[in-house]
Amino acid sequence: MIFTADDLRHLVIRDTLNYLNDWSQAAENLLLGTAAQESGLGGWNKGRRVGLYHITPAMHRAVWDKYLINNPALASEVRGMAGQHSFLKAPHGELITNLKYATAIAWMIYRRCGQKLPEAHNIVELGKFWHRYFHPKAKGTVADFVSSYQLLIKATDMAVA
Repeated sequence: MIFTADDLRHLVIRDTLNYLNDWSQAAENLLLGTAAQESGLGGWNKGRRVGLYHITPAMHRAVWDKYLINNPALASEVRGMAGQHSFLKAPHGELITNLKYATAIAWMIYRRCGQKLPEAHNIVELGKFWHRYFHPKAKGTVADFVSSYQLLIKATDMAVA
């Protein structure tokens, strides 16, 4: 792990969601849990999945081609988070090198489903939401999500309190 869950929560996820005018405790916890489950808060590549959230290039393209294309103002906000030149040369690289952009794309994966988020502190329901909408064909289970959340996030939350 390169940074703490608290760092990720406050310096990346919350800031990104506020920038997109989409902050809620549930969204913040869901994205933090997603990063914990997908990469252990720092394993950047796993096969074709890249970055903190292990987003595939195909999913990245789908967010742009099937969701953001229909939301030009939101697309502009998300595009504004990417590096000007690097996005044009290697857009998927932004998922590895730009944590706020990667967080915005991860949030778009969830947002495009159009479903109400579970309660912010219900880790099991957050895990079900992750499993259903983020990587429905992943080998990970809801129990894996809960375990990752408790190990990597709850431990830091308790240490901070």
